[in-house]
Amino acid sequence: MSGSIHITEAALASLIGLTAHEIPGVVGMAPANLKEGLSRVLGRANASDGVVIGKDNGKFTADLYIVAAYGVSIPTVARNITDRVEHVVRTQAGIELAATRVHAVGVQRV
Repeated sequence: MSGSIHITEAALASLIGLTAHEIPGVVGMAPANLKEGLSRVLGRANASDGVVIGKDNGKFTADLYIVAAYGVSIPTVARNITDRVEHVVRTQAGIELAATRVHAVGVQRV
């Protein structure tokens, strides 16, 4: 008997969001759009906040909107996020991302 596994964009976004939160220097994720911003204001946040999944030539892409800790090297944090997210998505979901883009949209003291 054979079957197939389908990983939804929502599940992929949650996996990526949880992974990004583990990276030192990431304070949190920023709303990626107006709907997400309103949800957060209303007290509904989830693991996929700040993650936008897209497609490029049939392969998934990920845009992460982060808030970095004050005093960290943002380029280093972004590289760490990219490396870790791509590794986790490959090993846990079996998916190669076509692109991983990190957008530092804020800096905050911890």
